[in-house]
Amino acid sequence: MVHQYKLNGYNIVIDTCSGSIHSVDEAAYDIIEMYKSHSADEIANVISEKYSISKEEVFECIEDVKSLEDMGKLYCPDNFEPLANTFKERSGDVVKALCLHVSHTCNLNCSYCFASQGKYHGDRALMSFEVGKQALDFLVANSGKRRNLEVDFFGGEPLMNWDVCKKLVEYARSIEKEHNKNFRFTLTTNGVLIDDDVIEFSNKEMSNVVLSLDGRKEIHDRFRVDFAGNGSFDKIVPKFQKFVQSRNNKNYYMRGTFTHANPDFMKDIDTMLDLGFTELSMEPVVCSPNDPSALTKEDKEIVMDQYEILAKKMIKRKKAGKPFTFYHYMIDLNGGPCIYKRISGCGSGTEYMAVTPWGDLYPCHQFVGDDAFKLGDVWKGVTNKDAQNEFRSCNVYSRPECADCWAKLWCSGGCAANAYHATGSVKGIYEDGCDLFKKRMECAIMIKIAELDN
Repeated sequence: MVHQYKLNGYNIVIDTCSGSIHSVDEAAYDIIEMYKSHSADEIANVISEKYSISKEEVFECIEDVKSLEDMGKLYCPDNFEPLANTFKERSGDVVKALCLHVSHTCNLNCSYCFASQGKYHGDRALMSFEVGKQALDFLVANSGKRRNLEVDFFGGEPLMNWDVCKKLVEYARSIEKEHNKNFRFTLTTNGVLIDDDVIEFSNKEMSNVVLSLDGRKEIHDRFRVDFAGNGSFDKIVPKFQKFVQSRNNKNYYMRGTFTHANPDFMKDIDTMLDLGFTELSMEPVVCSPNDPSALTKEDKEIVMDQYEILAKKMIKRKKAGKPFTFYHYMIDLNGGPCIYKRISGCGSGTEYMAVTPWGDLYPCHQFVGDDAFKLGDVWKGVTNKDAQNEFRSCNVYSRPECADCWAKLWCSGGCAANAYHATGSVKGIYEDGCDLFKKRMECAIMIKIAELDN
């Protein structure tokens, strides 16, 4: 399967199954487009007339295309489907990451919060050290021979239970050597409770910190408010700046959300850059289509344009010696994810699980609170095997809609939670999310080509 598109002056050809990417001239672009449906003579007649080049030159280009086909770099057949359901079976029940919901409460009252202001449609609660300790023991016991284990302190707002977070890190460090494990921790926070202790401890123990900032003050303060309705921008920005500077501007992400209020999210990216932040992420809102924050069809078109503007800005700033990172444009064209990850997806419900303050296990944070997806708990392990098997069989080839999609081995079938909320099935597809993902991939690949072109 071949995908062709033009962006920022580049003619780009992607071969889906080999992962090969080609940047070609106009004539070659058209030849590739005609190659499978026209004879060499037909192609030569059209191309030579259109571009005023000799037929001999066209035939030479056709031969080059055939050579790429013979080498498996164009029109490569899809031989991965038979493997799709065997990878997870062979890997067994190895768990490599947990999202610890140490706090099902929050000190902000964001209207678009998918977690219902941190409560996940349930009771407010804080995870005890005993539950968290058992969760870490569960992770170690179920991690097989895997050495590197990931733990994200999540909420709600995890800093509302900071002492337990610190104790859990200390406990994990105390058992690492015994079990030949290496814990890597991430903290996701709205920033309100950041202080010197949080900064010092995080810089020592957290491999990454995710800081929630929606960009422009008027946008941020429209949604990210306290329970009195006061915006949080002025309170958190100085704390974020101090935190990021103390980490030498590395190992963090500013994570923003764009909604119906700001599909023109480049203005928010610009604000983040002006504030000195260079590791950035902007995510589309996750909410009901009837929610006032939901993106509309018209918004989607604006967002598509914003992605292109963002890509061009990244190229321009890098040339000027002022680079910045956008999370969704981070791709490795030389290596990248192994075919296992490309086929099987994120691993929610099998390799990755979320843990509630009570120790219940869910496939990921977006399923927490939905009893149909409760997998078990950290004491008994996974007992709802039917639910887990649904996720185990969830891969890019379990979705018929993905069969003819050029991006399927880049997105691995997409987000199961988004699919479920859009279609009622974890094996469905969230069409708007697919379109946004494909546009991000086109932009990210173009950026890589531009870097090589300079």
